[in-house]
Amino acid sequence: MSYAPLVYAVTLNWKRPLDTIACLQTLEAQTYPRLHTIVVDNNSGDGSVEQIQAACPKTSVIANSENSGFARGMNVGIKQALSDGADFIFILNNDTLLSPTTIERLMHRYKSDIGILAPLIYYANPSHIIWSGGNQLNHWLLETKKGLRGQPDKPNWPEFILQDFVPACGLLIPRHVFTQVGYFEEQFFMYYEDMDFCLRLRRAGFRILVVPQAKMWHKVSLSSGGQDSPTERYWMAHSSIVFFGKHARFWQLPFIIFWRIGSALRTSWRLWRIGKTASLAAYWYGLGDGIKDTLLARKKGIR
Repeated sequence: MSYAPLVYAVTLNWKRPLDTIACLQTLEAQTYPRLHTIVVDNNSGDGSVEQIQAACPKTSVIANSENSGFARGMNVGIKQALSDGADFIFILNNDTLLSPTTIERLMHRYKSDIGILAPLIYYANPSHIIWSGGNQLNHWLLETKKGLRGQPDKPNWPEFILQDFVPACGLLIPRHVFTQVGYFEEQFFMYYEDMDFCLRLRRAGFRILVVPQAKMWHKVSLSSGGQDSPTERYWMAHSSIVFFGKHARFWQLPFIIFWRIGSALRTSWRLWRIGKTASLAAYWYGLGDGIKDTLLARKKGIR
């Protein structure tokens, strides 16, 4: 590579400095030659900023004055990186670990019609089981189809996999995409901001590629307290309503409503059966608040 474009990695921290530092250390070990890193701290108030700066002095740390959520917090870091001259932004969760060649392998696959390049993501434990390889979209339901999650690693992968959706756990995005598509939608405090972004990107004509030779490991939902925690269930429910309220078209509504009612009942039964009554209550509060916020946003839009 005669000229290496400038890549900025942007991640978000909220009260998990040790996970963030571990993530940053795998970024420092990358073989890609022009890489800078920004951490946005969402007002952790626990000494995270000082710990991260001490452990990773080459990393730029932006201290937010409030916990503004994933989308808004990430946008702060993305805008700073673009202002600093970044050619590409690598967005990643702070509860992830990277193979040393991840960014180099992603950059190797870039072409001008590609809006996102994503690694193949494994669970941190067990490390050979896939967490995400992206998904195709069911356009009747605006739901992702079954992907590679839960499958074991295999020795022979294709050079790339075309997808409609990849999670914001690890995304390499060229600069011009933000000009054409915009940033993360800030009405999503947590979850579904990546679905919204990918849908807008695909409608703008960009491709999404997963590069299996680029690898990442994910500790899964630590920022929200873990999978099926009350916080995770609340924001997943809330953001799902906001997403479907924004993107569902008239002809899709009957199918989406029917499917979402069934999904809510299945989720409720599962949480009840495993004894997570606090998460069950949070889930229904999230659905209710999501409906209220969606109706309020539409009312303001009409005005």
